[in-house]
Amino acid sequence: MNEGTEAIMKTAKSALDSRDISGTAPIVAGRTKVISRLKLPSRSWKTSLSDVVIGSLIPLGTLALWQIAGSIGWLSAEFLPTPLSILSALTELAATGELIHHLGVSMGRAGLGFLIGGVLGLCFGILTGLFRQAEYILDPSVQVLRLVPHLAIAPLIILWFGFGEVSKVVIIMSGSFFPLYINTFMAIRGVDKKLYEVAQVLGFSPYQRIRRLILPAALPGILLGLRLSLAVAWIGLVVAELIGSQSGIGFLINEGKQNANTAIIFVGILIFAIVGKGIDSLFRMIERNFLFWRDSYQG
Repeated sequence: MNEGTEAIMKTAKSALDSRDISGTAPIVAGRTKVISRLKLPSRSWKTSLSDVVIGSLIPLGTLALWQIAGSIGWLSAEFLPTPLSILSALTELAATGELIHHLGVSMGRAGLGFLIGGVLGLCFGILTGLFRQAEYILDPSVQVLRLVPHLAIAPLIILWFGFGEVSKVVIIMSGSFFPLYINTFMAIRGVDKKLYEVAQVLGFSPYQRIRRLILPAALPGILLGLRLSLAVAWIGLVVAELIGSQSGIGFLINEGKQNANTAIIFVGILIFAIVGKGIDSLFRMIERNFLFWRDSYQG
């Protein structure tokens, strides 16, 4: 039994000793009070800056070697343009306003598809996680569909919905559904059985058990599923826009391919990488704020 579970058991024992089994205080309250007394070490800005510098060594070194190799003619400009050429193309697109327009369109598509697919994945994951009968009915079909790649179903979706926005949102939605569904389902089923016993001793109603016990205990797995779902949604956006679109970052890449402009292709790839990393880092910050109580290995 870990320290968090022992703290919750002590809270339950105290409630029984005082004859307070009304269930008015959440199970997590005892755990939060215990953890609030702990002094968690804080990282200084110098340490964070040092980590950033160390993490930048390999990318900066690679860019420097790439630029040198291109400048002295070791690399063909048509095959692999130099970083300065790519930066020049990026600056030109930003100055004309094309970059902001296409990026806004892509983020809107990804956000809408992720919102619909993520909400459905979360709801289905909670449903199958809480109820065994729902698992027997829904999970086999979901598992079969989960193993079908994006590229396999994309032509069928376009055949059904055409080349408009609906087909692109459906492709993104189909990808973002499964990671959140799987992680939510597994997180709920992975809740410690001893916590259910504590909830039963405290006289929790089914609603209180879900709100105060199951969802807080499953939160780490759900947040992980959220990050993975967002990443897959961003990948699904690439698939959707490369197959057929008149706007978006994928359209820029296609246009660069048709015009044999390798620098524009690299600009599109760079934008996908930077925005994807930024969104992932944002969700990691949210995850740390919600899971401040978790005592995990820091290395």
